[in-house]
Amino acid sequence: QVQLVESGGGLVQPGGSLRLSCAASGSFFSLNAMGWYRQAPGKRRELVATITSSGSTNYADSVKGRFTISRDNTKNTVYLQMNSLKPEDTAVYYCNVDWLITIATMKPSYDYWGQGTQVTVSS
Repeated sequence: QVQLVESGGGLVQPGGSLRLSCAASGSFFSLNAMGWYRQAPGKRRELVATITSSGSTNYADSVKGRFTISRDNTKNTVYLQMNSLKPEDTAVYYCNVDWLITIATMKPSYDYWGQGTQVTVSS
């Protein structure tokens, strides 16, 4: 079984910073791309940023220049450094792994999600 556990959310004032972490645990190896998505009330879940196993990154236009995604493959952890936060960044942020190889099957298993962490930007 594979679990993704997020941490680091909270309440911050506009212009502030937060760092989210997501650690993958369980019986697997070879994590592929990891990413962050967010969902604001009444809106669809949207991509924030992704990072491949080799470190290539992709960002939503709305966060380019403000957010930075990184990963530590030795810790099976992905991070999202969020700077210059705006009220419109308020959402539940979800960690995602697009696929990994499970030890049990030695085959790819797809689309894992964390439980989400709330980020609220407000004065």
